[in-house]
Amino acid sequence: MELVNNRYKIDKVDALSIVEKYGSPLYVYDTARMKNQYEKFFNAFKGVNLKINFACKALTNINILKFFMGLGAGIDAVSIQEVQLALRVGYKPENIIFTPNCVSMNEIKKAVDFGVRINIDNLSILEQFGHEYGNNIPVCVRINPHIMGGGHEKISTGHIDSKFGISIYQMPHLKRVIDANNMRVEGVHMHTGSDILDVDVFLKGTEILLDVAKNFPDLEYIDFGSGFKVPYKSDDIQTDINALGNKLVKRFQEFCKDYGKSLTLMFEPGKFLVSEAGYFFARVNVVKQTTATVFAGLDTGLNHLIRPMFYDTYHHIVNVSKPKANTRIYTVVGYICETDTFGWNRKISEISEGDVLAFFNAGAYCFAMASNYNSRYRPAEVLIHEGKDYLIRSRETIDDILRNQVEIEF
Repeated sequence: MELVNNRYKIDKVDALSIVEKYGSPLYVYDTARMKNQYEKFFNAFKGVNLKINFACKALTNINILKFFMGLGAGIDAVSIQEVQLALRVGYKPENIIFTPNCVSMNEIKKAVDFGVRINIDNLSILEQFGHEYGNNIPVCVRINPHIMGGGHEKISTGHIDSKFGISIYQMPHLKRVIDANNMRVEGVHMHTGSDILDVDVFLKGTEILLDVAKNFPDLEYIDFGSGFKVPYKSDDIQTDINALGNKLVKRFQEFCKDYGKSLTLMFEPGKFLVSEAGYFFARVNVVKQTTATVFAGLDTGLNHLIRPMFYDTYHHIVNVSKPKANTRIYTVVGYICETDTFGWNRKISEISEGDVLAFFNAGAYCFAMASNYNSRYRPAEVLIHEGKDYLIRSRETIDDILRNQVEIEF
């Protein structure tokens, strides 16, 4: 989103006009930015057979899935419902990798029936899978490398206390399960979690995964997960994707040469592809001054954007209605009956009741984590594509709140 002649624009579309047309609160996504991020990622890993699977848990609107399919991406799905969404929009089963955790064997069987790739992250399910399918269905195994990739503790998944993956210290047990059931391992996988701050730490994890890969002679791909950090502030740290690409491509080529086979290098970016492409707009209901604080209270809350309360995340906030006004200090809060704060002590252009505020970096894990808490409706979603705006999800109504409730007589 850019400020042009005192008006914020998203790919030449006026932001305030979008809010007036579709109402608030409102999520808006820019396909031009998504494409730019996809191409940036793809170009960083030239020289290998690269497969990018969009981690669709970040943003599951079917139009977003369809857009990435058009760019050549596959899908990383973490639930059987995400698998079904991907199949519905036309993804081929072989371009979907199912990477759940703590699911039942019944859900794994459903994924097998759909024909998608299976990635298993615990020995119990792996053993059951081996008993059921032997070497008839190939499998990928998710390894926990026991490294901290960076970021908030709630989004780190590769450390020793994480519920994700099979510990590298359980490799002897893993191999016994594989050998006893004559299983065919087609891939190995790791994911250290979001906000990788240090490329070299990530590369240490890749060495662990490559060392594991040597144990399996029939691999087709090695999946290095994702978690690459994008900037949330103007001076924010971000993952140097080009530096990582240069180092990892060279190392992967060496590994494939020693392995005796050209493998696919696989990644599953989510936030990296869509975070900066998304904006969340909300209208100011009240400006409330207390003895210590000036609150800007919005027509939204943690039910629509939970990340600041859940992860302590920072989202840049601007006043779209008066971008050039003098700045004042506000604490921006929501209308939910909880402590419901989006940002403390923010310098924002002077806010009046009725103004529209915009939250940046709202493309990943924002609408996807929205709820109906306080019986509030979830917002509409709009896609900006090639300079035009499209409604891709209608705003909910009271009928949606009541849809699955069953009323009984007392």
